[in-house]
Amino acid sequence: MKKWIWLFAAIGLEVVATLSLRAAMDNPQWFVVVVCGYLGAFVSLSMVLRKGMAIGVAYGIWAACGVALTAVMAHVIFDDSLSWIMGLGIACIIAGVWLVEMGAGAAHGKVEQTL
Repeated sequence: MKKWIWLFAAIGLEVVATLSLRAAMDNPQWFVVVVCGYLGAFVSLSMVLRKGMAIGVAYGIWAACGVALTAVMAHVIFDDSLSWIMGLGIACIIAGVWLVEMGAGAAHGKVEQTL
């Protein structure tokens, strides 16, 4: 359970850092949040790996959720465009993350069966 908490923290910190990067274009003080957010995201991601999650699963979920949440939050906060095609892309990201997680679970089950 702790690995998921660390993963959600990594995702949240990465999204905050990326959105802050956009805000820093108008106000350079936001670069402090950018640096702290990315540093915190990588520390959190390393904790996920230390807790035993496979890197392919952790990185896939982290990156995919980061992209989807950043696109949605940029639309809400900065009024960036969010077309139906982008929405379809976000749906594909969600499906891809689910498939990666299911595939990792299936592979893990096969390993346990052979032991």
